[in-house]
Amino acid sequence: MPVPVPVPMPASPPAPLASVLFVCVHNAGRSQMAAAFLDHLAGARVEARSAGSIPGDQVNPAAVEAMKEVGIDISAAIPKVLTTEAVQASDYVITMGCGDACPVFPGRKYLDWTLEDPAGKGVEAVRPIRDEIRTRIEALVAEIDAQR
Repeated sequence: MPVPVPVPMPASPPAPLASVLFVCVHNAGRSQMAAAFLDHLAGARVEARSAGSIPGDQVNPAAVEAMKEVGIDISAAIPKVLTTEAVQASDYVITMGCGDACPVFPGRKYLDWTLEDPAGKGVEAVRPIRDEIRTRIEALVAEIDAQR
């Protein structure tokens, strides 16, 4: 009689090390670029989300173009409204000029990144903002990885 051979179950993907919520007023430029860089640089290790206190109608076309220049496509991104649930579900809440619109909950790490608002600016003016966001995201990923 043949001996049954156990069939290995597929491994489920590991849970993210952290969840990060990026918040700006319109969720159309800075926070969209930050979430996209975090997805690109950390992959599934970190959950990246973004929202706005007063979301715009679309992502800033200059931000879309600037990100495309570095190989990241955010053209399908849609501005989302900031919710209390999104903040509660995050380990890090990184604000970018949303003022006091963000609810504060214990146990989350809050950072305020002072970055120029790309609204109404051309791609030439957005590039340095994009590059500063990338630098900050690289440092954030290193910090999260160091905590494992």
